[in-house]
Amino acid sequence: MVSRQAEVPAAVEESSVQAVSVRDLRIQFESVRAVDGISFEVHPGEVFGLLGPNGAGKTTTIRVLTTLLPPQSGGAHVFELDVRRNAMAIRQIIGYVPQQLSIDGTLTGWENIWLFARLFDVPGRERKGRIAEVLEIVGLQDAADRLARTYSGGMVRRLELAQALVNRPRLLILDEPTIGLDPVARSSIWDRVEALRRQYGMTVLVTTHYMDEADELCHRLAVMHHGHIVAMGTPAELKDSVGPQATLDDVFRHYAGGDLRDEGAESLRQVRSVRRTAGRVG
Repeated sequence: MVSRQAEVPAAVEESSVQAVSVRDLRIQFESVRAVDGISFEVHPGEVFGLLGPNGAGKTTTIRVLTTLLPPQSGGAHVFELDVRRNAMAIRQIIGYVPQQLSIDGTLTGWENIWLFARLFDVPGRERKGRIAEVLEIVGLQDAADRLARTYSGGMVRRLELAQALVNRPRLLILDEPTIGLDPVARSSIWDRVEALRRQYGMTVLVTTHYMDEADELCHRLAVMHHGHIVAMGTPAELKDSVGPQATLDDVFRHYAGGDLRDEGAESLRQVRSVRRTAGRVG
């Protein structure tokens, strides 16, 4: 397994161009504030994690950053591109693995990636080479001609990662990428992501409910609850804020597990989606 928890280089931290910049972002669904005035930055080259219970606003935030949902108030930028005005330009520099399955089981692995290469407008003369490249990166070159419905759960997630990488993104966004996977498959996914980050300087924004992943993988974390960011810092800083010998599970419970109030407008839909995805992947 790749040793993942490393310091972000000082030159990256001091960069004036942030990979992600969110300022006072607000999104409301009917009477519920899904995202309620959050602000944060993601430095180029780092792994930044969003933690929080279902309905905390994590996926809504990601939908804004991927230009799938416009801000209602406040704003967000990806490498200084405004999500309102520069949606197409942003889509060309990001890769996105959503919670929901994004593959077509009736297509082969190769065909699934080819479809994404077209969607990302990868030049026609480069598509075959790019597809071969990402298949090798995720270790699926020998299964490329098999129908995706014959893939195991870990292979499905690696195929989705290949789809997200085919346009060589500067920012890789992963929304619960290892949901439903066994520990070996989870480790395989993260080994590949971290190797890519180190090789290409790619920035990674991830949501996860696995505290061990967040502790080992992320340089910095933001904890969301009821649409707010309630804590932010390195894993060590967050654990220190709770007390001696605290774990990230303790951090999660301290900042986001203290009550059982309504968890947001999307909770039921998200639960259904997550369970459906976990069932198909697992």
